Amino acid sequence: MAYLRRIGDNSRMAKKNTDKNSASQGQKTIALNKSARHEYHLEARYEAGISLQGWELKAIRAGRLAMGESYAVVKGGEILWFGAQITPLIQASTHVIADDRRTRKLLLHRHEIDKLVGKVERDGYTLIPTACYWKGNKVKLEIALAKGKQAHDKRQASKDRDWQREKQQAMRAKNKYA
Repeated sequence: MAYLRRIGDNSRMAKKNTDKNSASQGQKTIALNKSARHEYHLEARYEAGISLQGWELKAIRAGRLAMGESYAVVKGGEILWFGAQITPLIQASTHVIADDRRTRKLLLHRHEIDKLVGKVERDGYTLIPTACYWKGNKVKLEIALAKGKQAHDKRQASKDRDWQREKQQAMRAKNKYA
């Protein structure tokens, strides 16, 4: 009777992934704005939905989103996303004339929009998209309140980054021969 297993004995069965923040839960990065950290001082970050058309969603699934020169603007109590390019798929947009650089509306709660309007208009901040990712079956855009860096700030950040790298290399070399 050794071939019978007890009920509830799952020692031979594969374990399920229960990690809530894993990629299997649907949070997968679509595009990053890598130059944002270099060009701006990023402060608060917000997650916004995007109002998309069907052909845009299919193109994003195929990885055709470029958000390098994109930015967000407050107009008429709404936040609009300018400059992002979604290249249409040939087979997906046969019945629609696709504008790959059209203005897209960002979806946020009213209190978040009011807070962002105040910061942008009174305090001189800019809204910069930093990342685009999947959250479940929805496309989300991470926007950050940012202030532009001047040239000396960029140089100082570069020097600090180089110094940290040299310090790490020196520590590794010291530990390697110790």
